[in-house]
Amino acid sequence: MNLKTVTAAIALTAAATAVSAREIEMQSIYPGTLPLLGDSAQGLGDRISTLTGGSIEIVFRNPGEIVAGNEIWDAISTGAIEAAWYSPGFAESVVPSASLFTAFPFGPDVKEYVAWWYNGGGYELWNEISAPFNVHSELCAILAPEASGWFREEINSVEDLAGKKMRVFGLGAAVFQKLGVQAQSLPPADTMSALNLGTIDAAEISFPAIDNALGMYEHATHYYFPGWHQQTSLIVFMMNTDTWAGLNDQERAAITEVCAANVARTIAQGESIQAEPLAKMIAENGTIVHRWSDEMLTAFESAWQEVVAEKTAESEEFARVWDHISAFREEYADWKRLGTVD
Repeated sequence: MNLKTVTAAIALTAAATAVSAREIEMQSIYPGTLPLLGDSAQGLGDRISTLTGGSIEIVFRNPGEIVAGNEIWDAISTGAIEAAWYSPGFAESVVPSASLFTAFPFGPDVKEYVAWWYNGGGYELWNEISAPFNVHSELCAILAPEASGWFREEINSVEDLAGKKMRVFGLGAAVFQKLGVQAQSLPPADTMSALNLGTIDAAEISFPAIDNALGMYEHATHYYFPGWHQQTSLIVFMMNTDTWAGLNDQERAAITEVCAANVARTIAQGESIQAEPLAKMIAENGTIVHRWSDEMLTAFESAWQEVVAEKTAESEEFARVWDHISAFREEYADWKRLGTVD
């Protein structure tokens, strides 16, 4: 075969690959500019394309570019969109146990959560529960612990929480409500406006890297830790099940392996990017950092146990998932106690 023939064959192969390449838009529930929450999804497309030899290309779309954030679950379910960057907890209104697959109060740290997802049956359980909605998920990012919240006034007791209006997400909201807080669900932009106007008194958003990027220090002074409500959080690459089934073995393997690698990347990123913005907010912006007292943490945990009792009574599905992860945690606790330093 002469050089011209080889060159022509390579050109034909490249052309065929280009023609057969399939573009899949991935609607994100988080802006791509947000540290960890969004930027960790931006490079997925290139890595998946490389491993599939260019047969598929995942294209990141910012919130609202295709559908609104609160429409993503239904859009995936119906096939209106094929892929999404998502936290399962946002589907809590239709899947009662969904929040347990994202984050829950006094929940597992990153090691324990990942162990349950990959080796303790969490992955299989979530995909079983979401299958009737035509949703398939691959764990694709892990978030660092969140702050507990920003408060306009210092909080020294449970009584200080009574009547406070607070923007708070997920199961943590139910706990704060038990302690007299008026929990509200607001997007970040509205949250900051509400703090400035005094229509809310407090807000939890995320961890220091994001809180600093959003300028939360401009709207409240007192910054509380630890984030007992979200010690770590899961983000998934989500697909319509027909789309997932329509991929070939190499393409599905590429997505699975790129997401697994992204889990490792985000664990490292999340732990490494918090110290600098936290120090900056303290030194330059007058942020006052507090750690909840043991008494306050006990009150939060007691309220959480009340919430769990109510939710397990209300939903067989929630009870099933709660029992599943609780059994894993009980078994894991023996190893944790022996293998780690307090």
